[in-house]
Amino acid sequence: MKRLSKSLLAALAVMVAVPVEGQAAFFDPTTQTWVQYSITPDVAGKIARRKFKRSVISYSGPEKPGTIIIDTKARWLYHVQENGKAVRYGIGVGRDGFTWKGEEKVTRKAEWPGWTPPPEMIVRERKNGRRLPAFMAGGPKNPMGARALYLGNTIYRIHGTNEDWSIGQAVSSGCIRMLNEDVEHLYERVKIGTKVVVL
Repeated sequence: MKRLSKSLLAALAVMVAVPVEGQAAFFDPTTQTWVQYSITPDVAGKIARRKFKRSVISYSGPEKPGTIIIDTKARWLYHVQENGKAVRYGIGVGRDGFTWKGEEKVTRKAEWPGWTPPPEMIVRERKNGRRLPAFMAGGPKNPMGARALYLGNTIYRIHGTNEDWSIGQAVSSGCIRMLNEDVEHLYERVKIGTKVVVL
């Protein structure tokens, strides 16, 4: 077996996989193996913040400025701008069985929204041993986060989160999660009636 160069080993040693359910891995140059380890939600949140940092990128697609495009596979939300640009935000998306695609419009906006879990979610979570409230007022502990953009007549929202580690993950019940500062940034730039394309 061919041995890896010291420079390649050094590069591999600093590679960290984005955590999935508290797991991550690094390459140990001494043993030349990948080592799994558990991390805290706080560390996972810091990793997600680095990987999914908001940025302005080039855009050459067909959508008009102002449109929101959600790429659920890549875990990015794009807000199309003038002059061939888009603001790109990291997102969390629906877990297996809760993904969706289509086109909607922003029909409502709310700051520090209250949360009313749908009845089917309450039943589903109760079966998993988790009791959800019938309603939770808005605030820092609310899972809807700092802002929400309501999509059409659906139960789906683009909203903030108090779980930074979930950005980049597929863990929601279909809503699109954003870091609180990112959803605040988007919220100020989006109007009622904005087109939202979910891919």
